[in-house]
Amino acid sequence: MKLTKEIKTAILVIVSIFLFIWGYNFLKGKDLFDSSTRVYVVYDNVAGLVNSAPVTLNGLAIGKVNSINIQPDGKLLVEMQITTDFPIAKSSVAEIYDSGLVGGRQIAIKPNFQDKDYIKTGDYLKASSKLGLTDALAQQLEPLQYKVQKLLDNADVLFTNVNEILDEKTKQNLKNSIAELNKTLSEFSVASKNINEMIADNKSKINSTMTNFDKTAANFSKMSDSLAKANLGQTVKNLEKTLANVDKIMTDIEQGKGTMGKLMKDDAMYNNFTNTSKELELLLQDVRLNPTRYVNVSVFGKKNKPYVAPVNDTIKK
Repeated sequence: MKLTKEIKTAILVIVSIFLFIWGYNFLKGKDLFDSSTRVYVVYDNVAGLVNSAPVTLNGLAIGKVNSINIQPDGKLLVEMQITTDFPIAKSSVAEIYDSGLVGGRQIAIKPNFQDKDYIKTGDYLKASSKLGLTDALAQQLEPLQYKVQKLLDNADVLFTNVNEILDEKTKQNLKNSIAELNKTLSEFSVASKNINEMIADNKSKINSTMTNFDKTAANFSKMSDSLAKANLGQTVKNLEKTLANVDKIMTDIEQGKGTMGKLMKDDAMYNNFTNTSKELELLLQDVRLNPTRYVNVSVFGKKNKPYVAPVNDTIKK
């Protein structure tokens, strides 16, 4: 059968239209001969996700994003084209994440391997979104920015107050103080130099002094060892015992016990002792004045002289 020129032209136009439609959809990322599974996810914010963005499962690309359409309620409906035959559960999560600094946003499928109810075309997955590197960095820098701004405000107030305080008179006083400080440091440098010279001149004496100090320390160490070896504990106990006995004796004396106590507390004994002492003194005085009355040796039988009371009687009754 011979085709007419009109039929050939019609076939060419139809093929051209078909190729145009196929090429247009191919450029948009759609394949007219594709038998893949199409599932949907509703997001509040796609965070920069674009058409033809990869869809991955454990890092492996298993599809792409076909379209992103805004809904009447403001949410975004994302259509994904899954090209793998790997079974994906309906309870899996579709998470938007940042693939890198220049890789853009992608969707990662977080599968639920315990669920055996697998997806088919037209099903919806759960939505999730993970902050990108820039967003996470911005979130971390936001409180830091507030602190830096507050620090700058405080610094501005501080410098303002410093400028108000540092008037011409204060600046001049600071200059004078710095000049005096330089002068003091110069004098200290001279004094330090003199001290170094003095130490150098008396180095031998200082060495001798340190040697003597070492000997003294050694002697003190030996004395400490001797004291440590001595039975100081027993000595202290004996001393405490002796002091306790002395304290008991003093207590008895205070209470009038014993001879010493009675002598100190008994007035009659004290008076008798005083009278006895006076009589003994009188007797000794009489013996001194009249020795012949007590010691009379007569060779020729001379009679004894009569007793004469002493003139100075010191006893007062």
